[in-house]
Amino acid sequence: MRDQFDYIIVGAGSSGAVIASRLSEDPNVSVLLLEAGPTDTDSKISIPAAFSQLFKSPFDWNYETTPQPGLDGRTVYWPRGKVLGGSSSLNAMMWVPGFAADYENWGKLAGPEWDWDELAPILDTTEISVETQRDPRPLTTTFLTAITEAGHSIEEANSVQPKGFTQTQVTQYNGARHNTSQAYLKPAKRRPNLIVRTEALVEKVLFDEHTATGVSYLVDGARFETHARREIVLSAGAVNTPQLLMLSGIGDPALLGAHGIPVRVDAPEVGKNMRDHLVSLSCLEVDGGTLKDATKLRNVFTYLTRRKGMLTSNVAEAYGFVRTEDSLDLPDVEIIFAPVAYVQEGLNGIPGHGISMGPILLQPQSRGSITLVSADPGEKVIIDAGYLSDPEGADRATMLRALRMTHDIISTPAIAAVTNGRYLAPLGAESLPLEERLTATLEKTSHTLYHPTSTARMGTDESSVVDPMLRVRGVNRLRVADASVMPEIIRGHTHAPSVIIGEKAARLLQM
Repeated sequence: MRDQFDYIIVGAGSSGAVIASRLSEDPNVSVLLLEAGPTDTDSKISIPAAFSQLFKSPFDWNYETTPQPGLDGRTVYWPRGKVLGGSSSLNAMMWVPGFAADYENWGKLAGPEWDWDELAPILDTTEISVETQRDPRPLTTTFLTAITEAGHSIEEANSVQPKGFTQTQVTQYNGARHNTSQAYLKPAKRRPNLIVRTEALVEKVLFDEHTATGVSYLVDGARFETHARREIVLSAGAVNTPQLLMLSGIGDPALLGAHGIPVRVDAPEVGKNMRDHLVSLSCLEVDGGTLKDATKLRNVFTYLTRRKGMLTSNVAEAYGFVRTEDSLDLPDVEIIFAPVAYVQEGLNGIPGHGISMGPILLQPQSRGSITLVSADPGEKVIIDAGYLSDPEGADRATMLRALRMTHDIISTPAIAAVTNGRYLAPLGAESLPLEERLTATLEKTSHTLYHPTSTARMGTDESSVVDPMLRVRGVNRLRVADASVMPEIIRGHTHAPSVIIGEKAARLLQM
């Protein structure tokens, strides 16, 4: 099948759904949105506390990193959304846009159109519903009490320079998840100029010399082509976007040549510069009152009839920003709390009643990479996250300092009153001397916070993959708009800035 549209958007996630919706507001243009996964109608997507049940499901790309030497040689599971809404359909619904200073840094690296003054007004115009939690657990109040006992402050969420702790603001509407599919595609679905095709795996971008003309994609094993009169936008995320660029001949010539892919653009930074937030959680046993009971019949009934109760929880109900050294101008760590034993990300069930808390490394010095396995678009890429791999050991040192701060919170009277001192993760850690306990927590429990970025870096320099207008260098009529273009990872969570990138991309395309 061959057909033609003005714009083709690849990926219906936190950025792609936004772009497709905004462009199709103009009835004079036609837009095709291609998504590799299915629709987002499954009830587990809409029920907030059920998000970990989506892991390793048909809605998940189900990636795994290479063994990570810094994490005791463990591989780390990476869930990524393969569904309308992308990872906004799988995430913990935390709306944490980050610090104004991080966007000021974007402006330095990618031009003034990406600084805080330019992006802050866009943040105020998104269609995402952001709400306070409807029914947080009493244990979350206990945690915030412990925070004050440990000498930290409590503040309202999402100031331009956060410096304390708060309950999480969540992307929900009436107690249900509000992903970009619900926020942007649902209102646009009746527009005749927007076509959404699901379960369509894009193989590569098609070119006429150095001008992008279309894409080829697979549906149930059948191959199709579609062509763009104006532009093509890759919004497939920090893993799949660099994969598509490389499959299309844009990347490191040596790596492309190893897989028999003709080189169209010599772009060695494609798939490089990957950064991710690493989180390390301590889980302590408590008597009850946790989300382990969320699926009990009375809680299901409360949710279905009143949209209240445990099932409205986003799990990560509180967090805060801290500096692990007084000399720092801005926080280098976020400490997160969940009123549940979030052991192994819930993949093997919840081992008992517990609470989880621990640090997130906000500005990692370590770098990872995305690399092709073959020229087959159906094969998963190699993900080397590079956790704690920086030569100076700064990331490891920061996390150990942050784990000591977490231990101070665990040692407060408020937490001591609700725990019995036994660790569910690392299991049996209460028997270890403190330094060994911190090291075991870092090496044995750390995993991704699901925020990979920067694998198709945007910049003003010629070595960047895309320019400040999001145009892929070396070709025409091809742009990238998703977390892969972030010049640097932010001190926050990547959903909000990915939505901002989508909004900004739509404006750039309409110029």
